[in-house]
Amino acid sequence: MDSVINPWSSTPAVDIDRLFSEFGIEPVEAEASLLSSAPAFFRRKIVVGHRDYAPIVEAINTGSPFNVMTGFMPSGYPHLGHLMVMREVVWHVEQGGSGFISIADREAHAVRGLSWDDCKKYGALYLECLYALGFEGTTYYQSENALLKDLAFEAGIKINFSDLQAIYGFTPETSLAHADSVATQVADILYPQVVSGPAPTVVPVGIDQDPHIRLTRDIAHKMRWFTVLDRGEYISVRSKNAPLHAMDAVAAAFPGSKRYEGHLDIPGADILLVSEQVRQIEAANGGYGFITPSSTYHSFMKGLQGGKMSSSIPDSLFFFDEPVSDVKKKVMGALTGGRMTKEEQVRCGGEPDGCPIYLLNLFHMVADDDELLEIRSACLGGTLLCGTCKKATFERVKEFLTDFKERRESVRHMVTG
Repeated sequence: MDSVINPWSSTPAVDIDRLFSEFGIEPVEAEASLLSSAPAFFRRKIVVGHRDYAPIVEAINTGSPFNVMTGFMPSGYPHLGHLMVMREVVWHVEQGGSGFISIADREAHAVRGLSWDDCKKYGALYLECLYALGFEGTTYYQSENALLKDLAFEAGIKINFSDLQAIYGFTPETSLAHADSVATQVADILYPQVVSGPAPTVVPVGIDQDPHIRLTRDIAHKMRWFTVLDRGEYISVRSKNAPLHAMDAVAAAFPGSKRYEGHLDIPGADILLVSEQVRQIEAANGGYGFITPSSTYHSFMKGLQGGKMSSSIPDSLFFFDEPVSDVKKKVMGALTGGRMTKEEQVRCGGEPDGCPIYLLNLFHMVADDDELLEIRSACLGGTLLCGTCKKATFERVKEFLTDFKERRESVRHMVTG
């Protein structure tokens, strides 16, 4: 089976079960259950997996510092398919996270061939949507961030083309700019720790973006100066090309340790305490001291026509700036989980779990869990017919879009200056 996942596909096809088993993504329920107040995207199993989310849960529960960052490629107008990641980021900011948003214009220019002017235009719309949803934090365009580009160059030293071929399926025909955009995305994910120091960082993404997370976690480790290993009776701190002054600082911090060329052993120590102290020494002496970034993965909502949701299939979604009359046609013309006839629907009930209209409510349009349960139960029981459900759903969509438009107008000055 082909193990390459294409994060640039406009119609992503991802086998979630294979991602979990082959690439080590873990179900998120156990970690989410430790939150004092889990959001709807956890309760409703929209966010399905994670990598190393436990440090983020601990940071939320203890009020300690953490970051949340993600990026948006400005290749077109923002739409329904972007809403989940935006809401995940905003929720993490509300829980105390420092927010970071990258507008991936270098990626859009290199991979999709968009002009810089179009990247700027679309990027502003994404930022406007984020601010309207309540985002607070740092935003930037990749092309305008000198520190980010320097970090991408440093990360690129640790990336070779065999990595890119194995992870992304790159070929000799892949442009250097496309490869550079990957290094820039690695830098995006690590950027919050360069700006404000090492801290847990979560990256909420669609599950098709996992290749970027896997690569960045590997590069974050490679860019560290030290590796800390538990050898049972002692903790070993091994240098990975650390400068001599940093190695001296580590030795001075642990009296009684045994120093050798390239490493030192600390008897009777706790690996967590040693790891954190070594990280702080590394960062204080000019290294990065990265904490390996975490990630969450949301599943894909079906398109309104039942297939994949994609901007290349206009009837599969609605854009936030689309005329309400056009949105109404799409919602009212959407595929449903209903039966062939009214009589069969009443007798057998509908099938909400595969219905794009029900999923639209589950993902975004019904905030109250009890109300959502009533809709599902009525559908299953045959008392809620598809036409009635579509009309009610469109009214929710219209209310959302009207309110969202007002909010966007009220924050537009934050983007345009």
